[in-house]
Amino acid sequence: MAIYLALLIGLRLFGKREVGQFTLFDLVMVLLIANAVQPSMTGPDASLLGGLIIIAALLGVNLVVARLDKNGFFHRLLSPAPSVIIHNGQYIDRNLRREGVDRDECEMAMREHGFHDVKEVKLGVLESDGSISIVPESSTVHKSRRTVRYVRHN
Repeated sequence: MAIYLALLIGLRLFGKREVGQFTLFDLVMVLLIANAVQPSMTGPDASLLGGLIIIAALLGVNLVVARLDKNGFFHRLLSPAPSVIIHNGQYIDRNLRREGVDRDECEMAMREHGFHDVKEVKLGVLESDGSISIVPESSTVHKSRRTVRYVRHN
């Protein structure tokens, strides 16, 4: 129970993002913590201090990686670039195959945005977080250099 509470408090203090906003290294950290503290919770090693040290060390490493991710070089290294999968009403099959996305997933994203045919789509982008953004044929594309990571609530 103490390990669970320490993990819950640690994730709350160090992880301000929602689960849907987890980065790849956030997910890896959660998986590593789950695997690392399992023996202290259920196994022969019932060491509370050992579990707490593991949690603190992994949260600390995740904090360092999150800080490095703010640097442009490390961000490009740690985060995949968005990929255009639909352009001017045509699927880009090479990019679909490379990203492991099928046309059914694209059609689902189009329906979620209110479109029923790929011809209605000017641009479809597989974003870094795995979501698919759809720009309708009837709109203009505005490029922005701003990156939104997450919103802090004070």
